[in-house]
Amino acid sequence: MKTPKFVLALLVSATLAACSSMGGTAAPAMMSGDVLTGSNGMTLYTFDKDAAGKSMCNGPCATNWPPLYAKDGDVASGDYSIITRDDGKKQWALKGKPLYFWAKDMKAGDKTGDGFNNVWHVAKP
Repeated sequence: MKTPKFVLALLVSATLAACSSMGGTAAPAMMSGDVLTGSNGMTLYTFDKDAAGKSMCNGPCATNWPPLYAKDGDVASGDYSIITRDDGKKQWALKGKPLYFWAKDMKAGDKTGDGFNNVWHVAKP
């Protein structure tokens, strides 16, 4: 039995559409100069006290250092992974290091949290 070409084309199109909706997300961070920023242009940071794949910044710490949250359907790839925080929310990590914003940065390009308490550093690729 021969399959009409339009049926085959329809099947291929449906397969491609299904694959494209499987959570293919863009990288959660982008380069701005020599540092990583969130999609809002704000500088991202890492915390020396975090263990690989585990955030140690919870409660009041996370108020000052808001996590770069992953959305439902986000998919990790390359050097980016998604960890589960103590509160059950998902957070982006780079090479296992969770990523955060600094509440006192007021505008894109600010890096006022770099070196804070000698344990917070701008995130670099």
